[in-house]
Amino acid sequence: MANPDKRKEAFAWVVKQYSENLYWKIRRIVINHDDASDVLQNTLLKAWNNIGDFKYQSKISTWLYRIAINESLDFIRKQKNKVSADAELSLANRLMADEYFDGDATQALFQEAIATLPDVQRTVFTMKYFEELKYSEISQILGTSEGALKASYHIAVKKISEYIKNKE
Repeated sequence: MANPDKRKEAFAWVVKQYSENLYWKIRRIVINHDDASDVLQNTLLKAWNNIGDFKYQSKISTWLYRIAINESLDFIRKQKNKVSADAELSLANRLMADEYFDGDATQALFQEAIATLPDVQRTVFTMKYFEELKYSEISQILGTSEGALKASYHIAVKKISEYIKNKE
């Protein structure tokens, strides 16, 4: 898009159209409201800076979702380097104290169990369980085979179940 005004107008429409949906996709991965807002801002900034690279080989929503997933995973990796294992395990307590979390103790424990998963399993589980995406859609977004995604999801479900069972 050569015309800067048209580019700004088009991107403003993209932001308005997809921001809320992207926020919730990000929030399910990074959990915390403030962190999700920061990751969303980074996602939109990266999309703005790279809009010229969009090849129209997929839907714009798929492209944005891929950026959001990558930004979320980058954020989690950086956080893991900063946070001790003990602090990560207190996620349920932090969620219960978060004014934006509207769940109960069981939902907080569920989120804590999800947070213990390796990054890829957490992402696949989130996309399948919360977003109810088909494996073919997840495969397109993550660039991973459907078989590998099914295995990751199955293992994630097993780990979550074991984690909750051990906490009860």
